[in-house]
Amino acid sequence: MNLPYEWRIGWRYTRAGRGARRNGFISFISGVSVLGIGLGVAALIIVLSVMNGFQKEVRDRMLSVIAHIEIYDAGGAPLENWQALAAKARQNPAVVGAAPFVPAQALIARGEDMRGAMVRGIVPAEEAAVTPLAARLQPVLQRLTPGSWGVVIGVELARTLGVREGDPITLVAPSGQVTPAGVVPRVKQMTVVGLFEAGHYEYDSGMVLMHAEDAARLFRTGGITAVQLKLNDAQAARAVAAQLSESLGAGVFVRDWTQTNRNWFEAVQIEKRMMFIILTLIVAVAAFNLVSTLVMTVTDKRADIAILRTLGASPASIMGIFMVQGALSGIMGTLGGLALGLLVAFNLGQIVPFIEHLLGVNLLPGSVYLISKMPSDPQAGDILPIALISLVLAFAATVYPSWRASRVQPAEALRYE
Repeated sequence: MNLPYEWRIGWRYTRAGRGARRNGFISFISGVSVLGIGLGVAALIIVLSVMNGFQKEVRDRMLSVIAHIEIYDAGGAPLENWQALAAKARQNPAVVGAAPFVPAQALIARGEDMRGAMVRGIVPAEEAAVTPLAARLQPVLQRLTPGSWGVVIGVELARTLGVREGDPITLVAPSGQVTPAGVVPRVKQMTVVGLFEAGHYEYDSGMVLMHAEDAARLFRTGGITAVQLKLNDAQAARAVAAQLSESLGAGVFVRDWTQTNRNWFEAVQIEKRMMFIILTLIVAVAAFNLVSTLVMTVTDKRADIAILRTLGASPASIMGIFMVQGALSGIMGTLGGLALGLLVAFNLGQIVPFIEHLLGVNLLPGSVYLISKMPSDPQAGDILPIALISLVLAFAATVYPSWRASRVQPAEALRYE
């Protein structure tokens, strides 16, 4: 293959440096620049893969407890015929399950201890169709019967209150009864009939499940107040929620899980964006190390440039030679970083235990993170922009030194040779 001489000379300059000591130093600096680009790209891939992994773990645990979409009456009234509403929602092909529930907020008390809690009044037989947690806890949830005033609470909440299965707790409703002595909060003694562990601290420490009929009576909602839906693809929740808002009419309010957990969702996105920017600066620093490498190369090759110019090479050709040299360094660094980053990201589950064993430390205590291994989820949507940005930065770093090389005057360069 007969490549243009700019490519051949640029490639030769990239490999040069094994003969003369001076060229060897320049080649060493060039190698450090390539290594810096590679390590920066690898670090960016590994960090974003770990962040994606943690996000996926938290999201999956969150969606094991809550539904993908919730439907309420627009005026806050109870749903007179939730079955018809659920049947109409299930006409959407993306909806695969529906169940009624009664959401509420309350205080849970045990002796001197008191905690705020999210109360979910559910129908145990229907709940398994929308949440994996309910499907897994069916034998426990069957203990929730109307009028029994039983509750199933998270293990962290039980640990905080010091209760076990069979112990009584007191539930205080936020809206009270009006009496001649003033407003008296409604207080009901409940029995803990079971515990659950979702692996998500927010729900394990602050969620209470009870039968929907008991919840409706305690909170005086007048019946079922919402319908929750399960989709075949949780990531399509926003689009499906918009479709349901149109098909179900203006009398209902539709909310998807990304709106229910908006603060967490937006915080994760902002954190990931900021980490991408910070780590991209590392790649930029490594890429612009090529400037010093190429400037030294241009200074060292002034005689060669002068000879090429006298042989008829144009300034554009001289510029092309050094741009090829810098671009090849950027490509090698980017490809090396991609290979290293993906190798580590796909094998992080084996690498982290080896490091823990080697150092004798536990990087992910289960009592803190509730995750036994380091999660990693490399995504093409992150990796492709990383590679493109690295290549663009490396290419941009070659422009000024290459332009300086094209401005070298042959007579001036050969004066002292």
